[in-house]
Amino acid sequence: MGVPQVAIVGRPNVGKSSILNWLAGSRLAIVDDVAGVTRDRLTHVMACGDKLFELVDTGGVGIKDVDDLTEHIEQQIEMAIESASLVLLVVDVRAGLVPLDQQVAERLRHVDVPVLCVANKTDYEGLEPQAHEFHRLGMETIVPVSVLQNRSRDALIDWIVTRLPDVDTEGALEAEPLELKVAIVGRRNVGKSTFVNTLAKAERMIVSEVPGTTRDSVDVRFELDGKVVIAIDTAGLRRTKSVASDIDFYGMCRAQRSMRRADVVFLFFDCTQRISKVDKQLCDFIVQQYKPFVLVVNKWDQLAGSMPTERWVQYLHDTFRTVHYAPIAFITGQAGKNVKALLNHGQMLLKQTRSRIPTGALNRMIRVLLENNPPPLVRNKRPKIYYATQAAVQPPTILLFCNDPAIISKPYRRYLLNTLRDMAPFGEVPIRLYLRRRGAQDRQDDIDRHLRHPSSPA
Repeated sequence: MGVPQVAIVGRPNVGKSSILNWLAGSRLAIVDDVAGVTRDRLTHVMACGDKLFELVDTGGVGIKDVDDLTEHIEQQIEMAIESASLVLLVVDVRAGLVPLDQQVAERLRHVDVPVLCVANKTDYEGLEPQAHEFHRLGMETIVPVSVLQNRSRDALIDWIVTRLPDVDTEGALEAEPLELKVAIVGRRNVGKSTFVNTLAKAERMIVSEVPGTTRDSVDVRFELDGKVVIAIDTAGLRRTKSVASDIDFYGMCRAQRSMRRADVVFLFFDCTQRISKVDKQLCDFIVQQYKPFVLVVNKWDQLAGSMPTERWVQYLHDTFRTVHYAPIAFITGQAGKNVKALLNHGQMLLKQTRSRIPTGALNRMIRVLLENNPPPLVRNKRPKIYYATQAAVQPPTILLFCNDPAIISKPYRRYLLNTLRDMAPFGEVPIRLYLRRRGAQDRQDDIDRHLRHPSSPA
């Protein structure tokens, strides 16, 4: 048995996503007054003492989805309940008992695991008598809580922990070392959720032709060759001026946060669609974050045999002229074609971005670059680079110490960066290159000295 799951269920707008965020201590789920914001199952693993469990947020039971996805949402809720070790039935004290609460309770009546009624929005003690009304649902225990006022969080966690099944989860996370965290991003309907379902080998995400089906960023854990990988499915993005609601805005913010916390990003394209301004904005954001990424051309089965891959490769290179270092993959997410090769390449990119070059080897590389193409004179002053060092990884960060950074032109810096990329062990990932003025007391000169005396030992 894996980590026990705690499913959070209830009718729309009772505060299920707020409770997930409250218990987790982080803004994981989108919270909005509009009913039906949550569609997919959103999960978060928590550790309390020696207990480990996974919170599972679900969509509102009985929601009439505006995009006709009600059946899909209900399936996700049912899967959450079936796999749960505990169920939290969330109700709204201020709204009181409504018929839909009774329908949800009836649905849980035959569940073989403990069910707790969580009376949310009990913002002060005087509202607690109203919480007892929910005993009519047949619930033995009711815990009045208030996310807004931070009331009874510890009592709710204690109830959960004391009723968790006795499962040996000690060292569970250590036994499954996290190998890779990859964010799946792209504009709407490029196949991100289908790809994640293929990875998870389950209907983990709702897949529909309706644009904007996925609204939040959802972490999905799965195993690849015995190692745990987290795929972060994100909301399909639109142009900034087309963001029409808070839901779109928060979905965009969550997607950006997912890219920042990921090890590697897969930027998805639909091979039957032209590259859009949104794609360019996404690529720019990834580059600004210095994240390793793969340009993923999805649904390739629709063009295979009628278009050579070289045409799409050239199309990508012509569109994204500054990221020729990024690898390109052609996959069919629905059928799983080339999916494992893509993940293996993602692991290789993570390894590259964690690589280090010994200082001596790095200085020898820079020496070769300077010999092949010395920096041009600027106002009769010759730029000099004295030595180099790698200051950090993820991303690889190179410091060059010189006489005057201001006289080393941007084109020459690009030459150094692009040529160094060809020689370094991290040629497919972003590299940070900084120039620093050598200190007045610093006499180190590992490059210029060897240029003048090439027979000297490195």
